[in-house]
Amino acid sequence: MHFITRLGRDDFAKLAQGVWAKAGVRPAVIEDEGSYTGAAMIFVDQASGDNAIIVAPGAAGRISPEDVAAHESLIARAGIFITQLEQPLPAAETGLALARKHGVMTILNPAPAAPLTDRMLALCDIITPNETEAEALTGVKVTDRASAEAAADALMARGVGAVVLTLGERGVLYRGAKGSLHVPAFNAGPVVETTGAGDAFNGGLAVALAEGREMSDALRFGCAVAGISVTRAGAAASMPSRAEVDALLAAV
Repeated sequence: MHFITRLGRDDFAKLAQGVWAKAGVRPAVIEDEGSYTGAAMIFVDQASGDNAIIVAPGAAGRISPEDVAAHESLIARAGIFITQLEQPLPAAETGLALARKHGVMTILNPAPAAPLTDRMLALCDIITPNETEAEALTGVKVTDRASAEAAADALMARGVGAVVLTLGERGVLYRGAKGSLHVPAFNAGPVVETTGAGDAFNGGLAVALAEGREMSDALRFGCAVAGISVTRAGAAASMPSRAEVDALLAAV
């Protein structure tokens, strides 16, 4: 697994590199002497486990299309290309376009919510909004399966190949050209907090699809990863091991 990013030269960069090394991630790092490594402060509601996040993007906010294009050969060799919206949109769009150029499946997690052009959406084989992000992109308030399908249809009408709408404790809804599939959430234990649950799901989905799994199995895999993550505190610290995910899938 590779990760294209921009870091400052500071202790947070060293921390990030250590976390990635432990997880087996091989980052393609652009060092930015003019900025600092991005960081976030996470506030957690102890009653519900829900969170609010304040982000200081630092160097990550300076990732450019040129930074991404410099790693075209890396993108071309990928099984899946996945990006999100915490770096500048032109960089994300460049990555999606390069992946599409080389026939690599593209996934966009549109978080945090931001207006997107039809041109960018048309580069997405799969988009993975939550209810709030889906409403921001389509104007459709997601309250049940019918409204989730309506929001997904609105995104596909703008060029998206398929939609995986994450519904929190209600699981996920897949909507594609051949119909819909709902996969319930996994109960892996008491919820401690939801920080990183969307990231966990997206990572799990991408891994499963890269392994060649059918969409239904890939959705279950992603839900299992997210289900374990919410039983633990933290973001990176809450991510489960492969053995834990496989064990949960085997038990359910």
